[in-house]
Amino acid sequence: MPIVAALLFLFNSLISLVIFLVIATAILSWLVAFDVINLRNPAMYRIVKTLDQLTEPLLRPIRRIMPNLGGIDISPIILLLLLQALRIVVDGFLAPLVVTTATY
Repeated sequence: MPIVAALLFLFNSLISLVIFLVIATAILSWLVAFDVINLRNPAMYRIVKTLDQLTEPLLRPIRRIMPNLGGIDISPIILLLLLQALRIVVDGFLAPLVVTTATY
């Protein structure tokens, strides 16, 4: 079924994109915290703000559940682990459909 293969490709691409955005947001937040990037620069402010707006809806539920660890925010790590687990589950479920239908 080429439709299942296309859906699997689209799903994996979206998961990879979200993983990239979460990693970029975490790195930029560190750079802002250590004063490497100045948010008074309008271009950098827009980039950081956009990445925050894209990732915050995914990170907020994890932050609500997680206990307060002081200044350490491990919610991006937990989100990355959950996304990888979701990818493994979906690939494990849909990949056999693609392989079995491709052999006939």
